[in-house]
Amino acid sequence: MPEVRIDAEPRTEFGKGGARRTRRAGKIPAVLYGHGTDPRHISLPTREFEHALRTDGANVLLDLQLAEGSELALPKSIQRNPIRGVIEHLDLILVRRGEQISVEVAIAVTGDVAPGGLLEQNLTTLSVTAEATNIPASFEVSIGGLEIGDSVHAKDVTLPDGVELAGDPDQTVVHILAAPTAEELEADLDMEGAGVVEEAAEGEAPAAAAVAEGGEGGGEAADGGDEAGGE
Repeated sequence: MPEVRIDAEPRTEFGKGGARRTRRAGKIPAVLYGHGTDPRHISLPTREFEHALRTDGANVLLDLQLAEGSELALPKSIQRNPIRGVIEHLDLILVRRGEQISVEVAIAVTGDVAPGGLLEQNLTTLSVTAEATNIPASFEVSIGGLEIGDSVHAKDVTLPDGVELAGDPDQTVVHILAAPTAEELEADLDMEGAGVVEEAAEGEAPAAAAVAEGGEGGGEAADGGDEAGGE
C-alpha cells in the first residue's frame, strides 16, 4: 500500500468547543499514540484525509508531516457524525516499517448469485496480520460458480504473500441460501397478518375490563371530589 503524505498540526484546544473550532477550520481533531509514547493531540486537513480514505481504504498508511519530523500511522478509529456522516475525530496508531500488526481488512464480494439463490454475507472484514507497509486495501471473494448451500470460509480466502489469517479459519464469510418462493413469501405475510390480528384481539379484552372497572371507580372518584369540594 502506498504511503499518503499529509500535514499534521499540533492541537492546543481541547473539549467540544475546541473540536468544533478545529472542524470549522477544515481540519479533523485527532490523537496519535503507540510505541509507548505519550498521546499527541494533532489535526489533519479534512479534504486530504477523506480523499486518502476514499482512494486507499480504511487502512490507509499515513506519512504524517509533523513539526518534529515524519511518522507513519494508521487509522485505528474513525468517529463520524451519526446524522451527517462527517468525520468528527480520529485515533491514529504509530507503526514502523517491518512491524507486524493486526488489522481488519474489508471483504469485496464479486460475481453473481446462482439462479434461485440468495447471498448471505456473514463477514464484511477479515482479521489478519501483515507488515505495516503491506496491508491490502481489500480481499476479493468470488461467489461465481457457488451453488445453493455452498459457503466460503475465512481459510478459503486467498491472501497475498506476507499476510496471515488472524481470526477463526472456519468462520463463514458468505453462504448461498435458497431464495424463498412466492408461495413461501405469501405464507409468511399471512402468518404475520394473523399475528397482528391476534395481538389486537388479545388487547381488546383487558381494555374492555379496564373501562368497566374505570366506570365503577369513576363514580367513587366523583363522590370523593364532591366531598372535597364541600369541605
